[in-house]
Amino acid sequence: QVQLVESGGGSVQAGGSLRLSCVASGRTFSTYAMGWFRQAPAKEREFVAAITYSGSTTYADSVKGRFTISRDNAENTVALQMSSLKPEDTAVYYCAASVAGRYPYSDWLRAEYVYWGQGTQVTVSS
Repeated sequence: QVQLVESGGGSVQAGGSLRLSCVASGRTFSTYAMGWFRQAPAKEREFVAAITYSGSTTYADSVKGRFTISRDNAENTVALQMSSLKPEDTAVYYCAASVAGRYPYSDWLRAEYVYWGQGTQVTVSS
């Protein structure tokens, strides 16, 4: 069993930056791929970024060049550095752990994403 706890959310003005962190319990963190997803009110959950166990990354087009995902396997953490934030980035952000460590899946419905955090709110004002 893996527990994921996100932190770092908050309110920021457009153009600002935030850094989200997700800490995982358990000894198998380094074998998982990790993903960040977000869900805005009345919208479907959507992919933001993912990183494989070895550090390969993929991003949604909407955040490419503005967000950076990284991981520290020694600390069991995955981070999402968000810059040049826009009001449309407002959402609850979730981290998720995928048992398919080699594949940075962008589909949150994939069964490989077996563990989810409770989410952290990010609000960007114009």
